[in-house]
Amino acid sequence: MSSRIELSNVGQTFQVRGDDDRRLREFVALDALDLEIRSGELLSLVGPSGCGKSTVLDLVAGLTQPTSGTITVDGRPVTGPGLDRSVVFQQYTLLPWRTARANVELALEAKGGLGRAERAQRADTYLELVGLADFANRYPHELSGGMKQRVAIARSLSYQPEVLLMDEPFGALDAQTRERLQEELVSIWQRTGTTILFITHDIDEAVFLGQRVAVMSGRPGRIREIVDIRLDRRSAGDEDIRATTAFAGYRHRVWGLLREPRPAREAVAHVA
Repeated sequence: MSSRIELSNVGQTFQVRGDDDRRLREFVALDALDLEIRSGELLSLVGPSGCGKSTVLDLVAGLTQPTSGTITVDGRPVTGPGLDRSVVFQQYTLLPWRTARANVELALEAKGGLGRAERAQRADTYLELVGLADFANRYPHELSGGMKQRVAIARSLSYQPEVLLMDEPFGALDAQTRERLQEELVSIWQRTGTTILFITHDIDEAVFLGQRVAVMSGRPGRIREIVDIRLDRRSAGDEDIRATTAFAGYRHRVWGLLREPRPAREAVAHVA
């Protein structure tokens, strides 16, 4: 399978002020990070709090530029945001004065090229994809948290990006809704074939969703190991994959990687 996204020797530093004085310090968020995401795969990225997971997503999205190294999508350098990539954040970012359909249409309006009727039809198609066909005319305040996130996902998919970047999108939801949306996301991914990078701090979520789980080290963030997840979600039927021995084994493996002590060379910051 060909590579869709490639991060090579990526480093990212920030200038921050120390707690004990006013001097600027160089905060090393990422250092020599290498990651390859295959075309059409759903890859989970997991790591300890503050390791730079969201920084990786921002870099792939083109929201920030790396201090060093290269990032490419389909061989093209990432120099800024683009319509080939779409982002779903933890916050729903829906416009309260627009209906679910109109919120999805917002992305299509920004892209351009479609008339009003075509935008409405496309929006309805993707609301149906996320199970909200009957809620197209509801406003955000009339929707549950899980429904709002479904609208956000529909909006991100509506203009058919090649890559979907998801930054802990289910983190604020209750456990039952979260598991239901995880299952829905797997179904959407299987139907659309979209390449998905899913950022999470939750090990169970990472294992359930990902074909592979990339495990990051603590700061400065690097890819410690990539774990192949071989769970047949298509033939699971009524069985809960999360309750299987295989799932427990993968979870234990990822948990063990996260608990491994950091090498001494993984310094947190340097005085500028």
